[in-house]
Amino acid sequence: MGVILEEEECELPNDVVMVPPPNFSTVEDNSVYRSGFPQPSNFPFLQSLKLKSIICLCTEPYPEENLEFLKYNNIKLFQFGIDGTKEPTAIPRSTITEALKILIDVRNHPVLIHCRRGKHRTGCLVGCLRILQNWCLSSVLEEYKHYAGTKSRLTDLVFLEKYDASCLRHCLQNLIYQYQGYGSRKRRLLYKEELVQKPRITSA
Repeated sequence: MGVILEEEECELPNDVVMVPPPNFSTVEDNSVYRSGFPQPSNFPFLQSLKLKSIICLCTEPYPEENLEFLKYNNIKLFQFGIDGTKEPTAIPRSTITEALKILIDVRNHPVLIHCRRGKHRTGCLVGCLRILQNWCLSSVLEEYKHYAGTKSRLTDLVFLEKYDASCLRHCLQNLIYQYQGYGSRKRRLLYKEELVQKPRITSA
């Protein structure tokens, strides 16, 4: 797991072509995204998302060019090495749970989750998030299959069926949902301390 140090932000030129990473999609509006491994051609698009963090689920060292991009844009990198093989033990429950803890912390949002192709390992982490969000199992598995396509893995589906999110419930004790804005009914997770009103100071 690595943390990238702060650098100045830069403005994108108007003529830059925005190319999203492969298999890119929004998981939660303006806060959580998923994709395959970003290439340099995808960097302008990633800049437009104003990411704070990236969760990488690959085992190999992060490319130097990508690290430079993260450093330049003040993006944190959280890397959880998960083997991309088809073996039944390929998805370690403890590693997914640790990654999920990072994912549900709104201080890391907006965040991009990716593996090599954005299908299996990414699909399992997003699926565990959905379980934590109390999605019904059929919807969790349907979303996984949608992004995995013909490459769906039975071992991943079994993993999601058996995943128990109760071990993460304590992480949510200091988090609550609150609607933001006036006309819109948009939700985001907030820490309780964000909602504590500061004492009002009045003049004598």
